[in-house]
Amino acid sequence: MDIAFRTPPHSTTTDGAPRTVGVEVEFANLDAPSAAAVVHRLYGGALEPESPHRCRVTGTRLGDFSVELDMRSAHPEKAHPEKAEAGEPGALGKAVGKAVDGVVEALRPWWGNIGSLVMPFEIAAPPIPIDRLAELEPLFAALSAQGAAGTDASPLFAFGLHLNPQVARTDGAYVLDHLKAFLLLAPWLRHEIRVDPTRRLTGFIAAFPVDYAVKVVDPAYRPDLDGLIGDYLEANPTRNRELDLFPLFAHLAPETMAAKLNDPHVRPRPTFHYRLPNARLGDPDWSLAQDWNRWVAVEELATDRDRLDALGADFRAFAARKALDGWAAEAGRRLST
Repeated sequence: MDIAFRTPPHSTTTDGAPRTVGVEVEFANLDAPSAAAVVHRLYGGALEPESPHRCRVTGTRLGDFSVELDMRSAHPEKAHPEKAEAGEPGALGKAVGKAVDGVVEALRPWWGNIGSLVMPFEIAAPPIPIDRLAELEPLFAALSAQGAAGTDASPLFAFGLHLNPQVARTDGAYVLDHLKAFLLLAPWLRHEIRVDPTRRLTGFIAAFPVDYAVKVVDPAYRPDLDGLIGDYLEANPTRNRELDLFPLFAHLAPETMAAKLNDPHVRPRPTFHYRLPNARLGDPDWSLAQDWNRWVAVEELATDRDRLDALGADFRAFAARKALDGWAAEAGRRLST
C-alpha cells in the first residue's frame, strides 16, 4: 500500500537537527536469524547472531537493528536483573544456586522455542529521521513475504507496533500539550486502529483513567513539569499505557522520577513511547504510514492551542453527560473540519 508519510508540525529539534523515530514491530512464525537475514538483505551491514533467539544487524545504511524473542527467560542477561543488587549468598546458597542455574541454562533454548509460539519476536529499528521512514516499508513487506505473522493471525498474538518519536522540545508545556492532544484523540485512535481485543485484554496498552483525562484536558490545567509528572504518576503508576511517558519523564527529570519510581525497565529517552497500533504484518491493506500519520494528527492538534482548548472543554462536557461513548466519532468529525 503506497501511502505518503506526513510531516509533523515540528520536524526538527530546537538545535535544528532532524527529528528521529524509533520503530519496534512484533511478529511470529519467523525466527530471529531469518528475520535478521531479511534486515541484512535490505539494508546491508554486518549480521551478528548472539543466540538462537537474538541477532543484531549492525552498520546498516539506517543504523543498528536488533531482532530478539520478547521473552526475558530466553535471554540469560535479562533473566536475572536482580542479581546485580542481591546480597552475597552463603556457601550452601551458592551451591544450590549454581545447580539451579545449570538446569536453567540447559533448558533456556527450549523455553525460547516454546515461547515463540505465543510470545513475539521483535525487530527494533534504530532512530530514523522522519523524512526516511518510508525506507522501512520494504522491511514490513519482506517480513510478510517470508511468512511473518502479525496481530490478526491468531487470537493469541497480542502483537504491537511501537513508535518512539523524538521530542522536538523538552519543556513542560510542549509535553503537556502533546499529552492533552493524545488524551483527546485516544478514543478516535482506538476506533481507527481497531485495536485487537487480545491486546486490550493483556493490559499492556490500557487507556488512561477517565478522571485523569478529564483533569488534564481542562484548558485551565497548566502545571509545571514536576507537577505534571507528579499528577501523572499518581494516576498512572504503570508503564502499561497507550502512550507511555515514563521514558520521557526519566530523561527530562531523572531525579524526580528516581525519587518516585523504582522500575529497572524504564530507559530514559527523549521520545514519546506510543504503543497503541497493532502489528498487522501479512495484511495487504496495512502500512507503517497509516499508523505514523495517525500519530501526526496528535502532534498537529498539540500545536494548535485554540483547538486544543476547545476540544478539551467539549470532552469535559461529554464526560459530564456520561456521553464519552460518542467522543470517538465527535473527535473524528472535528479533525476533518
